[in-house]
Amino acid sequence: MFTMTNLVQPDTVEEAYKILTEKKTNTILGGCAFLRMGSKRIGTGIELSNLNLNYIKEDDEYIEIGAYATYRDLETNPILNKYFSGVIPESIRDIIGVQFRSIVTAGASVYSKYGFSDLIPALLTLDCEVELFKGGRMTLETFMKKPYEKDILTIIYLRKNAKKAVYKHLRNSASDYSILNAAVSKSGNKFVIAVGARPAFAEIAKKASEYLSSVTPDEDTIEKAAAMASEELGFGDNMRGSVEYRKAVCSVLVKRAVKEVAECR
Repeated sequence: MFTMTNLVQPDTVEEAYKILTEKKTNTILGGCAFLRMGSKRIGTGIELSNLNLNYIKEDDEYIEIGAYATYRDLETNPILNKYFSGVIPESIRDIIGVQFRSIVTAGASVYSKYGFSDLIPALLTLDCEVELFKGGRMTLETFMKKPYEKDILTIIYLRKNAKKAVYKHLRNSASDYSILNAAVSKSGNKFVIAVGARPAFAEIAKKASEYLSSVTPDEDTIEKAAAMASEELGFGDNMRGSVEYRKAVCSVLVKRAVKEVAECR
């Protein structure tokens, strides 16, 4: 559980950022679903519902996801179900239950870089950018590699294109975190493979992605790409699985995802 001394609801991002940086213990509040699972002392909790960031919209080039859009919004949104083979809704629809998904926010999940995130691997395989109040706009991959710095993630951008994508995961039970998850996208001959819940945060398997993009996908090349992904990415132990188990699962999930996305038309 967490404790909180004060709660504010600022009317602008500028005001929210000013409060956030005043004290080390001041914290942005998303849906608080995952925050409740830990133990944290919060000075001032900053709730962003007045900033009108709970939206999903599109223009000619991008789909914009406001940071306060919930997982349920992502799951049911017709725009996200239309593009990228529906990989965004697919990546989150098995997370616990509707009530839970109705409070978890996209911005909080991405900004926190949760290692167990099901959403982030799917986003990494797309042309995804994030916008932060102080840090500005950058690719999600760049953001994932940056050291932690107090900021406010406001928008997630997805470039609209013909990418097809597939998400796979393995769980001990429907309500548990993923033991491992993987997403694969395809655009023309280019593949992108991302793996998460390693249990470290999700990462693109660059060598495996480049190899697969340079060959004709068949049983042998897909097998090799899946093995490359399991070798180039680091894995760790926790209560859900060992290093060896995760490496084996990685190869299987990547192989299944590549086969499925390669058949997408």
